Amino acid sequence: MLHDNIDGIRSKLYIALTIIIHFMKRTLKRTLLVLLFLSISAFSFGQNKLPQLLIRLDDIGMNHSVNMAAKAVAETGMPVSVSIQFACPWYQEAVAVLKNHPNVCVGIHLTLTAEWKYYRWGPVLGPSAVPSLVDSLGYFHSSDRAFEHGNYKIDEVEKELSAQIERALHSGIKITYVDPHMGVALSTPELRALTEKLAKKYHLAISTLSNVTYYGETYKEMWGEPIATKKTAFMDYIEHHLNPERPNLMVIHAATPSPEMDAMQDENSKLMSDAQGNSTVSKHRQTELNMILSTDFTSLNGKKFELTNYAQLLKGKNISILKASKVVWPVGAKQD
Repeated sequence: MLHDNIDGIRSKLYIALTIIIHFMKRTLKRTLLVLLFLSISAFSFGQNKLPQLLIRLDDIGMNHSVNMAAKAVAETGMPVSVSIQFACPWYQEAVAVLKNHPNVCVGIHLTLTAEWKYYRWGPVLGPSAVPSLVDSLGYFHSSDRAFEHGNYKIDEVEKELSAQIERALHSGIKITYVDPHMGVALSTPELRALTEKLAKKYHLAISTLSNVTYYGETYKEMWGEPIATKKTAFMDYIEHHLNPERPNLMVIHAATPSPEMDAMQDENSKLMSDAQGNSTVSKHRQTELNMILSTDFTSLNGKKFELTNYAQLLKGKNISILKASKVVWPVGAKQD
C-alpha cells in the first residue's frame, strides 16, 4: 500500500513538473520573442534617427532689415540660433525683438571688421582705446586681410572682445555661445586661443565659421551660392547630404527687402555684385530668408531632419571642455 502511494505521488509530481516545464518553455519563448522584438525596434529606431539641423542666422543687429528677418524666423517657433553683432548700432533692437522667443538661442557674433561701403562701425571701447584695431577713420578694417596687416595687438583684441561680451551679457538676453564674424576671431592659432580663453572665462560655447568645430558639427553656408540656384542647392543639401551621426550646422545670412539693404555694398567679394557692379546683397539675403520660411523647408522638419539650436544641443554638456576638431566625413558623403 505504501509503495502504491509513493508511486502515485511520484506520478503526480512528474505530471506537475511536466506542466511547469511546459509553461516555463512557453514563458521563455515569449520572453525571448519580446526581447527580440525590442532589439529589432531599437535597431530600427537607431537606423531611422533623423539628422539634427542647426540653423544659425548671422549678422543680426547689423541693421533693421536683418533684425526683421530674425523676427520673422523667430515667430515661426522653429528652434534657431541667432548671432548678434553687439558692436553694431542696431543690436538693441535685435535684443528687444528676440528676448521673448524661447525657441531662439542667442550668440555673440564677435566683430573685428566692418565690410560695408559707406556703412561702418568701430570698437565698443572706441578707437583710442584699441588703436591697432582700427583704420585711419577710427572704424574696424574692412577685411580680414586689412585687419591682419594692421598689426593688431592681441591684448587690444582681448580688451575689445571682452567689451563686446560684457555688453551682450548685460543686454538683458540670455547668451549661449560666441562665434566669429567673417571668421576673424578664430583665424589664427593666437586668435583661436584667445577666443577659447574668453569662452571659458564667460562660460560660453563656441560656434565656428568652418568645418573645424567644437561639438562635432558639420558646416555649410549658402552665402556664395548664386541667387538663381540658392534655394535648389539648399534643398538638395537638406534632403540628401545631412550627416545622421553629427549635428549639421547651416549658416544663413537673411534680410527683409528695403532701400537700406539695396544700398549695401560688400567691399570684400565680387560674388555680391552683378556684372555691372550693382550690389546683389539684398537679393541674396532675401532669397535665404524666403527659403527657410518656405513650406518646402519647414514641412521637412520631423520628416527629413530635426531642427535644434545650440542651447538644446549643449544641454547637459560640459562646454568648458573646448577641443576643436575637423569633421570626419562618412565614406561616400558629399563634402561641400
